[in-house]
Amino acid sequence: MALRDIFKFRDPPETETSKPFLEHLEDLRWTIVKMALTLGVTMIVCFAFRSTLVRIIQAPLNHLGSQVGTLKALGITDSIVISFHLAFYAGIVLSFPLLLYFLAEFVLPALTVLEKRFLFPAIVVSFALFLLGVLVCYFWLLPKTILFFFRDTQSLGWAPTWTVQQYYSFVTRFTIGFGLAFELPVVVLALVRFGLITYRFMARTRPYAVVLIFILATIITPTPDILTLVAMALPMCLLYESCIWIAWLMERRASKRIAS
Repeated sequence: MALRDIFKFRDPPETETSKPFLEHLEDLRWTIVKMALTLGVTMIVCFAFRSTLVRIIQAPLNHLGSQVGTLKALGITDSIVISFHLAFYAGIVLSFPLLLYFLAEFVLPALTVLEKRFLFPAIVVSFALFLLGVLVCYFWLLPKTILFFFRDTQSLGWAPTWTVQQYYSFVTRFTIGFGLAFELPVVVLALVRFGLITYRFMARTRPYAVVLIFILATIITPTPDILTLVAMALPMCLLYESCIWIAWLMERRASKRIAS
């Protein structure tokens, strides 16, 4: 029953006429073009400030003092390749609201008037949660994680000599992944608001959701170690649990509104 409610087809709004399939493909093409151009422009801007980005990304190493030494660049083209990677990830962060807006613009004609009213506040909340996840990871979790691996390496009698490629890949994927993990409440509550899932369904399928969260965290985390996996999955589980109770409050308010 619940699965049928989730995967059922939506009826088109009464004020809208159905578009031919080719027109939908054309809209999707222009949406992808606008998103690519936006990301490309922000990447160019971020690339121009790559020295500042390098200082920001390497700031967590300051907690280790001078013990870690200098990051090693092993490839001849590492300076350019890693700069492009940094510009790409920084461009995602900067252009995130516009990327969400273009996606919403593509979905907007398929929504009812009531649903459109909640769309733009959802975009604002989505970006705020994404930025919050990135900042929490960068200022709190990332320094502790780096310090743990640094000390663990030393405890085995090895010298922590990290390459630029490995360090920047770990930091960028970890922070961006954590930011995306904070999008879970928006996705879940949007599904609740549109009536695709309910509080009872979420509470009943909690164990399956936890398993799926750990699978997702395994995909997102940049390293296969248990510590990083738990550090990524645990906040997502807490966010999902909070979504269950927020969904309960939403349904309770809706039932009171209907009763009155």
